Amino acid sequence: MAIITISREMGTGAYAIAKELAKKLKYTLVDRVKIEELAPSYGLTTEILERVDEKPPSYRTAEDRLQAAYLSTMELILLESARKGNVILYGRGGQDLIEGLDNVVKVRFVAPFEDRVEKFAEREWIDPELARDLIRKSDHQLGGFIHFYFNRDWNDPLAYDIMFNTTRISQSAMIDCVMAAVKDPRLKESEEESMALLEDIILAKRVQVEILRSSSVRILQSRITAEDGVVTISGHVQSEEEIEEALRLARTVDGVADAESTLDVISFKPTKD
Repeated sequence: MAIITISREMGTGAYAIAKELAKKLKYTLVDRVKIEELAPSYGLTTEILERVDEKPPSYRTAEDRLQAAYLSTMELILLESARKGNVILYGRGGQDLIEGLDNVVKVRFVAPFEDRVEKFAEREWIDPELARDLIRKSDHQLGGFIHFYFNRDWNDPLAYDIMFNTTRISQSAMIDCVMAAVKDPRLKESEEESMALLEDIILAKRVQVEILRSSSVRILQSRITAEDGVVTISGHVQSEEEIEEALRLARTVDGVADAESTLDVISFKPTKD
């Protein structure tokens, strides 16, 4: 069946809905708990996840690029989980990571701010003022992450297939609606083509991780795509040697048949703040 992605505002109760939906559909919920479970096999620790999870990366220094590599590695967990099928990708820009796939139901949960404050304060047994501050900061962080990293407005309704106001709709009704949506035969018809595209996305992400981990390639801005095992790297570097190294690294990744470059060399030195 279709892949489900969930975008949520803090305090909407989306997590409880996602867990129940996964149970009813017999789907795997790829949330923070699942990511932490799989992280060691990808070379990630809980401390690393805490630093990069849903936080926009920077690319100015070698340390910045390493943090970006960790984030891309975490994204591999989501992508390779999606490849197995029957999954719910919870947050973390899941729908943007698999952009272009047609067998996806993109769901968003929202609610009025004060309703979210009340629900969150009751659930966590905390002062409403503290709940209000935490939710405000969460909205800024999550919305900022999507805007910075994926260049998308988090609140754009056209980015989603279904939006629920959790104050107005019951949990059971929302679950029934999503369950009906994933069974749409049009999603099944596009599954084979979508899975082929997902393989290309995964391969490109693996190459991105290798390049970001390298201290010899300082790509200032890049876009990596893959098609039938051929990887194309575009963007800007600071020397011809870096282009050759980027291509060499790409060709070491399992599944890469060849690598091509449209990288441009520019003269750039970051200023000190």
